[in-house]
Amino acid sequence: VMSILLHGDAAFAGQGVVYETFHLSDLPSYTTNGTIHVVVNNQIGFTTDPRMARSSPYPTDVARVVNAPIFHVNADDPEAVMYVCSVAAEWRNTFNKDVVVDLVCYRRRGHNEMDEPMFTQPLMYKQIHKQVPVLKKYADKLIADGTVTLQEFEEEIAKYDRICEEAYTRSKDNKILHIKHWLDSPWPGFFTVDGEPKSMSCPPTGISEELLTHIGNVASSVPVDDFKIHSGLSRILKARSEMTKNRVVDWALAEYMAFGSVLKEGIHVRLSGQDVERGTF
Repeated sequence: VMSILLHGDAAFAGQGVVYETFHLSDLPSYTTNGTIHVVVNNQIGFTTDPRMARSSPYPTDVARVVNAPIFHVNADDPEAVMYVCSVAAEWRNTFNKDVVVDLVCYRRRGHNEMDEPMFTQPLMYKQIHKQVPVLKKYADKLIADGTVTLQEFEEEIAKYDRICEEAYTRSKDNKILHIKHWLDSPWPGFFTVDGEPKSMSCPPTGISEELLTHIGNVASSVPVDDFKIHSGLSRILKARSEMTKNRVVDWALAEYMAFGSVLKEGIHVRLSGQDVERGTF
């Protein structure tokens, strides 16, 4: 399995979660053994120029925090893009480390249907309107090289347009939207045939007081004989034992009982993080 993340340039530089994810990328128990980050770098965040959006010339500089290789490639050159993507996949496969592909491109029509980019970026968009679209640029090159004929190119375009048109026509026949069709993997038994959630009531999950007492006693004992325990910790364990005896729980003991009861059913529980390691909870 290979994880691929697709980013926008402004988000890659500006969203803290990107930096945080890089710092998790090589930790034991958290690593994905290398993620390929593809940055669609159209050099403008909604209406913000890069020089107003970040302190660094490249949006991908944040990846330098883990020394990930960063490939800047001209998105108007499809063969260069394919080459760089192959190298990125090979890097990830060989070294199991993150790698970044920075697709340097442009956005032809603005942020969305409502946005007129000439208002905020008139000089940039005058240049963009002069650009030959990448499909035409590459088609002209292939035809000039004799790799494909004009007829083959036109047939390919017509074929693609036909797929889109047929899908659009078919979409009009759908009168009902089923929720379950929008789920990647509908949970079996969660929805009815019509796509409506079944009754949301939960089966009773209570356990006997005897079992709770047992978990409480285990949670307040030391598993090894003659083990010298920190005085602060022994106070906590003693208080926990008293609570169990008095049929009282605090938050920490309630968590212990929840985890303990799940473990008693043979279900694996994985806890991670610094608070777990120091025994705060």
